Amino acid sequence: MSALASHLAPHAGVLAALDASLADVARVFDDQLRSPLAPVQNLVEHVERYRGKMLRPMLVLLSGMAAAADRTAASPDQLRTLITRQHLVVAATVEMVHMATLVHDDVLDEADVRRKGLTVNKLHGNEPAVILGDYLIASAYHLCATLPEVGPSRAIGRAAVLTASGELLQLHNRGNLDLSEATYFEIIRGKTAELIATACRLGADASGADESRVLAMTEFGLAIGSAFQIQDDILDLLGDQAVVGKSLGKDIEKGKLTLPVIRYLASRAPEQRAAARERLAPLCSTGASPEHLAAFVRDVVSSGAVASAQATAASLIARAKEQLRTLPASAARDALSSLADAVLERSS
Repeated sequence: MSALASHLAPHAGVLAALDASLADVARVFDDQLRSPLAPVQNLVEHVERYRGKMLRPMLVLLSGMAAAADRTAASPDQLRTLITRQHLVVAATVEMVHMATLVHDDVLDEADVRRKGLTVNKLHGNEPAVILGDYLIASAYHLCATLPEVGPSRAIGRAAVLTASGELLQLHNRGNLDLSEATYFEIIRGKTAELIATACRLGADASGADESRVLAMTEFGLAIGSAFQIQDDILDLLGDQAVVGKSLGKDIEKGKLTLPVIRYLASRAPEQRAAARERLAPLCSTGASPEHLAAFVRDVVSSGAVASAQATAASLIARAKEQLRTLPASAARDALSSLADAVLERSS
């Protein structure tokens, strides 16, 4: 069970149905990626460890259960009957797209650790890692194209385009020490929130939900996706690599300003802001001193900027939970609310 799923323990029936359905998703995932070529299969088996939190598949399945909750379904077996092949295929597809972004991100960030193990690029080099990411994306679209309706393929294709656009916008702004909050939120909506929102939307849609429920789940996903990325950015500053399970400190090293740093700079008086930029600029390189980085992070924390970013993430979670009121009361809806809280409280 993932750390996020453990927050669903109070919802025993939903959790049992979710665990069983996630096992079905994993089988769809593995069957799609299996290759007769040993070098390809070896890489696929390594990258399967990236299936850690399984947040996006969980959201597809829980959104499907919650959106269909006005049908009689109380026991785990009854809840599982609400999950169709379309739910399973969409869940596997969004996870493949997500994993492809992780593989490519590790290349861009020159990261050595992912899910507490060595990254593909660290073990095999950048070229196999880039092509493996392409293999995952191609496999995702091939799988989604097996569905009789074209809607899911179009939605996931759109989300992938927006994800790449968000990453490109972030790349364009590397080293931009004047990055605005508006641009930061545009970046994280594209690179993270859109795919999460698509998972929620397609989960509800596969259950035959009406337009109001589908829209509510889309807004729910956008809000928790943005909160998830803010928390991820905070963990990159303050997390313990042994707990988080991936290389940390990469945002500043790569010149990617995140919400705590943006707010720290904005909170300084003009002369202090200039001095803070002078301290930050040399940290945006692989040769930065860990001691200087740690001192800078301490200043960010003491300024209240991290607490301010955490408050913004909490506000987004509250907004997400408001959207759940559109759905009928059910154990699945309660589980989605708990999962939203878990996004805010996670340490990995």
